[in-house]
Amino acid sequence: MRTGRRGGAVGAVARLWAAGEMPFGDALHRADGTGLAVHAEGPGRYHPDAGQPIPFRLGGPVEVARLIEEYGTCEADPYFESALPDGSGWLCGGGSGMGNVGHLARLDAGRSLRWVIVMERSNPFVGVRHEGTVAVCRNDWGNLLRLDLADPALA
Repeated sequence: MRTGRRGGAVGAVARLWAAGEMPFGDALHRADGTGLAVHAEGPGRYHPDAGQPIPFRLGGPVEVARLIEEYGTCEADPYFESALPDGSGWLCGGGSGMGNVGHLARLDAGRSLRWVIVMERSNPFVGVRHEGTVAVCRNDWGNLLRLDLADPALA
């Protein structure tokens, strides 16, 4: 559900997260207000390819302040939180809205937000398993999204 909250991005993403919200829109939103476009697609639950990998890639920079101004914010409904194997922090995930929005967030060791990836049509993420530096995230359709947390953009 969009709350419509608007405002500047510097520090806004971290403040929103602390309040249980996040910017709406397909992007990787960093706590410092910078961001990257996100392109993610995946088959639905009843698609013959359900349970398959979700194609995912990061794009170029986005203006997080503009996204917040244009699209507002939405609630961040957490479904899981998992410690990273190297002890550097946490990965959590969940959903928002009417069931089509999913999010994944990286927190530091003190549980402060580093970034949150919001995907409007991914469906909620309900679990994760770790394969070294790769987080294999599962949505409620059984589709899998792989994030290499060693990638500088996701560190």
